[in-house]
Amino acid sequence: MSKVKLQPHQVTAIKETKDKNRVAYYLDMGLGKTFVGSEKMKDLAAPYNLLICQKSKIEDWKEHFKTFYDYNIVDYTKPQKKPLEPRSVLIVNYETAWRRPELLKLKNYTLMLDESSYIKNERSKRGKFVLRLKPDNVVLLSGTPTGGKYEELYSQCRLLGWTITKKAFYENYIKTHMIDIGGFKMEKIVGYKNVNHLKRQLAKYGAVFMKSEDVLTLPEQVINLLSVKNTQQYNRFKKDKLITIDGVELVGNRTLTYMLYLRQLCGQYNENKLDKLTELLESTNDRVIIFYNFTSELDAIKSICKTLHKPVSVVNGAVNDLAAYNSENDSVTLVQYQAGAMGLNLQKANHLVYFTLPLSSELFEQSKKRIHRMGQSKTCFYYFLIVEQSIEQDILKTLESRQDYTEKLFEKRGGQRSV
Repeated sequence: MSKVKLQPHQVTAIKETKDKNRVAYYLDMGLGKTFVGSEKMKDLAAPYNLLICQKSKIEDWKEHFKTFYDYNIVDYTKPQKKPLEPRSVLIVNYETAWRRPELLKLKNYTLMLDESSYIKNERSKRGKFVLRLKPDNVVLLSGTPTGGKYEELYSQCRLLGWTITKKAFYENYIKTHMIDIGGFKMEKIVGYKNVNHLKRQLAKYGAVFMKSEDVLTLPEQVINLLSVKNTQQYNRFKKDKLITIDGVELVGNRTLTYMLYLRQLCGQYNENKLDKLTELLESTNDRVIIFYNFTSELDAIKSICKTLHKPVSVVNGAVNDLAAYNSENDSVTLVQYQAGAMGLNLQKANHLVYFTLPLSSELFEQSKKRIHRMGQSKTCFYYFLIVEQSIEQDILKTLESRQDYTEKLFEKRGGQRSV
């Protein structure tokens, strides 16, 4: 039995796929895909269920099924020796799933993919493995396609049963043109075409698209760009590609390391940014969410919070601790992009700080939704700490145009140019 009480828009999404056993719920972040997907899985009533999700979401899903359903929950991140019992839900993360070849022999089950955009590359190990599975039913969950990124849907089309070729998919729906990067010709996606037709076709195969503004009245979002002074260290490294800070030698002898250290010199090595963050945290007693990239940044921010006597929660690849967030009104929650930009519910807070920026447009867009989602009643404030005349200005401009900031893009722009 389910203990779930669905919202009207969630009921609508399930009704639209009532007679289908392969479905995709492309619901904007905050619309409750978790409940829609798990209710559809219940309705399909397969003897077994396989859920593949991000590593950081495994405990959340286990708690979800434990709270609202009576499944036998199997943590499939660990090798299993006991036979599976009927009414089981096997939970495993994407990077572990392809290391469990016995799943290829599983029968009589529903496959549910949380954040199904994770299989966008059908040639990756995770993509190849998922496409080789033989489920009776499929439930795909993602918020990404509601705002574009339609090129990522091809592998999901195959799971839904649409047998269009990749060539035909791109010719009909994706706009591209060839660009020259360092003498190499590359095809770049520049937009989309026939989008309404694409959505109608996908609807025939069980896809539902739903944006938050169509079903919810969410509070206002206020963007604050906070300018941070650059440092002599940044400019010296930008020129020489070599600097020693606190006994640590930074050598930008390759494009990737050069770009990495420029970003770090805008983060934990920039005292002006640390001071600006301190001032920001001192100005409020409300919950604050801070997105960061590197472990060294985490250490620097935690040190500030300790000085200000702020309770701290941390979500990253090693830790998923939201105790302070849940219990303390003045807590600071530090979230690493890869671990928490997608799927995390943080609507108890309405202040979100970008200490440093990600390079992925998808992570950037989804990170904004952590506080601006169903259940949020307050105006949401976003604070971008952007170093003047630095790579951060270039990254932000790129992300705002919904592009990834890549190594090749960095090289194309001269490697050192500030925007």
